[in-house]
Amino acid sequence: MSREKIAIPSSEPLVDSPTQSSADIWPRVLPFAAYMGFIGISSLLAWAFESGSEVGALWDLWSYPVKTVAVASLLIFFWSRFQELKTPIFLNWQEGAVTVGAGLLVYALWVRMDWPWAIQGDLTDYDPFVAGSSLGLVLAGIRLFGASVIVPIMEELFWRSFLIRYIIQSNFLAVRLGTYTIGSFAVTVVLFGLEHNLWLAGMMAGVVYNLLLYWTGRLWPCVMAHAITNLVLGLHVLATGEWHWW
Repeated sequence: MSREKIAIPSSEPLVDSPTQSSADIWPRVLPFAAYMGFIGISSLLAWAFESGSEVGALWDLWSYPVKTVAVASLLIFFWSRFQELKTPIFLNWQEGAVTVGAGLLVYALWVRMDWPWAIQGDLTDYDPFVAGSSLGLVLAGIRLFGASVIVPIMEELFWRSFLIRYIIQSNFLAVRLGTYTIGSFAVTVVLFGLEHNLWLAGMMAGVVYNLLLYWTGRLWPCVMAHAITNLVLGLHVLATGEWHWW
């Protein structure tokens, strides 16, 4: 493993793909769009039926496994197009240590930021064990896998590979990963926060993951930090029964 010093990326974009087409955009957008589509259906069901209705409860319980399979299938299908993931996960131990620290920091702050004024909508309160102990273990395993493996890859490809560069230049592949502009930083942090019920915690996470992107100029550290956050949060949920974090 290399021990080279990690260079902070220049604020100047690096043109290396002048022939970008929509075929480069969809692989990074469709998995995220599919994920958000399931969330949209949940919102429609919550609007159409009374809170706590059997229809909504069944959808919330069983849609996550379907959503996980759907998003994972899209990622696998498009995997060959993700050039930003065809690099080592960590370049050296310093990068790995900072990544792990960033992931744990977001978790530690996240579970302390559930102030009523920092929440939008209703928390999902996903309890897989309402399906029974045996089936609940299966659903909990799927939830933990989806949250700590599928979601970090899908979200980081969209937010910190595609959108943060697309805001700078529509030919986003011509922009170096880790290129900083105040506009792209602010927009991705705000929108990443608004994607979550805990909007302020989401913005905090967006700041940390963005800073990690700027420091490394690579996507894998962002994916791994996000994965560590979600994995530890999931273990926290299973250990405490505080289902509102899911």
